[in-house]
Amino acid sequence: MKRILLLATLVFCSFSAFSQSKMACCARPSATQQFAMLASSQKFVLSHKTPLKYHFQSSIGKAITYKTTDGKEAAAYEFKAKTPTNNYILVIHEWWGLNDFVKKESENIYNDLGNVNIIDLDLYDGKVATTPAEAGKLMQGVNDDRAKAIINGAIAYVGPKAHIATIGWCFGGGWSLQTTLLAGKQAVGCVMYYGMPEQDVNRLKTLHADVLGNFANKDQWINVKLVTKFEADMKTAGKKLYLHQYDADHGFANPSNPAHNSEATAEAYKYTIAFFKARLK
Repeated sequence: MKRILLLATLVFCSFSAFSQSKMACCARPSATQQFAMLASSQKFVLSHKTPLKYHFQSSIGKAITYKTTDGKEAAAYEFKAKTPTNNYILVIHEWWGLNDFVKKESENIYNDLGNVNIIDLDLYDGKVATTPAEAGKLMQGVNDDRAKAIINGAIAYVGPKAHIATIGWCFGGGWSLQTTLLAGKQAVGCVMYYGMPEQDVNRLKTLHADVLGNFANKDQWINVKLVTKFEADMKTAGKKLYLHQYDADHGFANPSNPAHNSEATAEAYKYTIAFFKARLK
């Protein structure tokens, strides 16, 4: 009898472990994981041309570190407001990493908005890619838990009274939306450039801020079909999406990108600044 009970217990435990394993392996990847998985496609990697040389040295920004919620530290680049304000923009880089393009774009936004704090987050922990192959490896190497710890650490760094807006491009476009979700009621606005949308309507229902989406109609991955679904999901969730679509390709706003589209960039930037001004008063 004891042998029968022992055998039954072993069978049950084995079945339970198998079921949990199967559930884990078959679980739907998060939006950020889905975008990272694109780097497994050689076509996707090769569609990102090696960036042109781009150098920028800021006279007002500075490197900082802060504690993250996993007990570690993170590096970032901060543009401090000239006079104290609770208005903050958290910036998330492209799949290349926190490079000079991101810092330059942040300084442009800083100058055009006036009195605002801007912090460029680094989800790659100091690594920057210069080739598509390197960028693909870095993006796939991002651990969601570590990325969220970096973001939550930044939210703690700016404090509970901060009004938080976000912006990101490509890899950072999707993470911009995720950062807004993590910011909860402190969030006041999200700008995402051609990034992976959140596809869980229930998560979108928890948004506390409007979203401005700048997307590219020639983008083969964050394509028109995916953007159309995002638009419908936001409507279902009862959230506001300001959608702008351009006759351009993925990465059009980066001047170091050979596929850079200056006309689309200027128009998208105009909408972005107006969006931020209306929410960071």
